[in-house]
Amino acid sequence: MKSLDIHKSEYLKQFKDQTYGRNLFRTQEEERLDAPNEECGIFGLYSDNDLDTFSLSQFGLFALQHRGQEACGISVLKDGKITNMKDEGLVLDVYKEIQEPETFMGNSAIGHTRYTTAGDKKKYNFQPFFAKNEYDQIILSIAHNGNLTNAKELKTELEAEGVVFRATSDSEVILRLIQKNLDLGLRGAIKATMEKIEGAYSVVGMTRNKFFAFRDFNGIRPLVLGAVDEKTYVVASESVALDAVGAQYVRDILPGEIIYTNENEPGKLQSYMVNEGKGKQRICSFEYIYFARPDSTMENINVYEIREKSGEKIWEQAPVEADVVIGVPDSGVPAAIGFSKASGIPFRPVLIKNRYIGRSFIVPTQEMRERVVNLKLNPIISEIKDKRVVIIDDSIVRGTTSKRLVKILKDAGVKEIHFRSVSPPIIAPCYLGIDTPSKDDLISANMTTEELRVYLGVDSLEFLSTESLKEILGSSNHCFGCFTEEYPVGKGEEVELFN
Repeated sequence: MKSLDIHKSEYLKQFKDQTYGRNLFRTQEEERLDAPNEECGIFGLYSDNDLDTFSLSQFGLFALQHRGQEACGISVLKDGKITNMKDEGLVLDVYKEIQEPETFMGNSAIGHTRYTTAGDKKKYNFQPFFAKNEYDQIILSIAHNGNLTNAKELKTELEAEGVVFRATSDSEVILRLIQKNLDLGLRGAIKATMEKIEGAYSVVGMTRNKFFAFRDFNGIRPLVLGAVDEKTYVVASESVALDAVGAQYVRDILPGEIIYTNENEPGKLQSYMVNEGKGKQRICSFEYIYFARPDSTMENINVYEIREKSGEKIWEQAPVEADVVIGVPDSGVPAAIGFSKASGIPFRPVLIKNRYIGRSFIVPTQEMRERVVNLKLNPIISEIKDKRVVIIDDSIVRGTTSKRLVKILKDAGVKEIHFRSVSPPIIAPCYLGIDTPSKDDLISANMTTEELRVYLGVDSLEFLSTESLKEILGSSNHCFGCFTEEYPVGKGEEVELFN
């Protein structure tokens, strides 16, 4: 058997040139229904010199593709002019449609990979958002990851002042507030905006002569800063995007911090803390369990190591006698390796991925949609037939995907199935930038663990405890809202932000 270190190396290496897929058992339909879905990914690049911003922004956004596959877009600053391009589809498909790449080569760029959390799925909601002057020139462009909890109230206020909204996304509220306050200077406009908006937000943006980024006072959504050289800076949702463009990780942008450039000091990045002392670190704990790419580092914590430790910890919580450990690709594999390391039960990469399959097939019947999963992942039956198997998954949301997984294992002749979830039971929706089902559809909010074990048809079922999660993260300074129903900020109105 290969050593666990070799399995780890092979697992991480594949994401350098292939997109990361969290749970490949889920069909595209189930990614909307049976998963806490992606928020969005944001990327920004600034240099005092002209760069190949077309290629670099493409590389950075490709590294963030797992954070949103619905649409992507970029804004590029070249010779004092901002040009915008956004469309439905994956990063490489959208960039393929750009006929003149030189149009998107300048000294600054921002980009966005989209998954809908607020607003509908129309093209006018694709990001980056931009504002124009009376001469039809773009003067401001932003990309936003997160969710505002007071967006509807602020939109009503702005409309009463005569502001016209073009989209149905809470991100446009941020854009219009900055635009409205630009007479205060860029830093003043951002500060005034941050003092009005509530919820979760990491934002990157540009004007015709400045680049900026800022993060909410709780740091709920991630945002990292890197540097290619002393005059070239990169900002992104995850550190893997820095790696993709050859930038070195510098640090995470702090809760309540604005970073920005000043035209009077070209190439120098400024930092300003809004309401210093108000900022608290409450980054989403689910980033480490599920959302982030495993080779990312957030708040100086390596995501892969957390996932491997979660497997070790759930072995401590719920040991079991078994013959083989398997993990659901891609997100369950590190925890399975950790479980194997702690227990001595062999890890086997039994679920084989088809690397050439697209995101989805268009098929008319449920029976055929079920078969798509077997095209994505196929078990090596000889490795698990007549054996006691521990299956490690990242989470259980509605339970439908987990139930199908159990059926596939039973059809393969598995003798016993011991299911382990390396997230605590998800009992509450997220209001801060993650698209989760309603509480009525969250199976752990409506069943006991024993009832769920019976429903899934497994021999044993255990969840990582919230206390164990805090222990492996090293602190309680995270958002655990989906596990505890206690949030770092008020959840706002439980209605659509925009009609």
